[in-house]
Amino acid sequence: MKRGTLLIHNGHETDTALLGAAATGALGTPVFQTSTFDQSPSFGEAPSGPREYDYARSGNPTRRVLEETIAALEGGARGYAFGSGIAAVSSVLGILSAGDHIVAAEDLYGGSWRILNTFYKRWGLELTAVDASDPDNIRRAVKSNTRALFLETPSNPLLKITDLTVCLGIAREAGLISIVDNTFMTPYLQQPLKLGADIVVHSATKFLGGHSDVISGLAVTRTEELGRRVYAVQNGFGAVPGPWDVWLVLRGLKTLKVRMEAQEASALKLAQWLRNRPGITGVFYPGLEDHPGKAVNEAQASGAGAVLSFKTQKPEQALRFLGRVKLAAAAVSLGGVETIASYPVRMSHASVPPEERQRLGITGTLIRVSMGLEDIEDIIADFDQALGPGEIN
Repeated sequence: MKRGTLLIHNGHETDTALLGAAATGALGTPVFQTSTFDQSPSFGEAPSGPREYDYARSGNPTRRVLEETIAALEGGARGYAFGSGIAAVSSVLGILSAGDHIVAAEDLYGGSWRILNTFYKRWGLELTAVDASDPDNIRRAVKSNTRALFLETPSNPLLKITDLTVCLGIAREAGLISIVDNTFMTPYLQQPLKLGADIVVHSATKFLGGHSDVISGLAVTRTEELGRRVYAVQNGFGAVPGPWDVWLVLRGLKTLKVRMEAQEASALKLAQWLRNRPGITGVFYPGLEDHPGKAVNEAQASGAGAVLSFKTQKPEQALRFLGRVKLAAAAVSLGGVETIASYPVRMSHASVPPEERQRLGITGTLIRVSMGLEDIEDIIADFDQALGPGEIN
């Protein structure tokens, strides 16, 4: 079954799989808005056995549908839902122990960088950040206490490409747990588990939810054993989403195919236009012919995604653009139906030290764009007026 069909037909087309004989045939998942479940049938002289649900932190029927759906979409054994993308990342990292060492891509999402360098650093987790676009950097970074590899491709915000097949092979040879943040590409365009990853994480706030109206995170494990370890953290930490948030993500998933295809087509057109626009010094998008790693991305993903970045000549130009743009929200986040232009140095990567941002190329001239569903001709015209003259004296 193709991925677009799987978004709709994954075992939860109606409420039958969830409710069994009590099903109504509803073409939607019921919202179980409850914190606890009556267990009285499990007690008495002839107990029928424990019920599947007891307390909503440990499990909720609506949440179960989302967790089974994302597992099916990623081709994994178990799926887990969390209250945010960073809650998913933090909970997955929670399967590691004090004294463990993790190798991570140096240009991860800023929130992932922050949790690794603050909370988990205080708890004794060691980190080595490397340029993962060169697999040899990963090989050199592995130590005797290395336990995990954390990757993100395309990277945020410069869209650098990591060869998942090669890098995940290095992790497997070293006995590491490999974790891939698949937020930018979604399972519609890229399935890291099928390339050898052990765990995939998502900020479902982004393209999976797709409407800028929910905060949620997801994780999928390749094996049942890893699933049990992640569930122990999910249940122990309790960073779970409410059932209405879960329902919003389920609703968003059903239109993921058409949104991603339309947004990707617009992203390519905008990237091509920006390359010829005076005052633009660089455009970063995996769909461009000369983008580093384009061939690698094409081998491991079925598209280039809907996020791109570009650089102006001076920070003043970038700030002027953000102040003048009308059809794009100057905002944090990405993946919604509206185009969003963000300023990484003050937004997604503000927690990264300035000297580290500068080294990575995350400068005051950089703008990240998440394409929405507007007509691309209108977006280009708006960007043109917002950018103004090609240079600022």
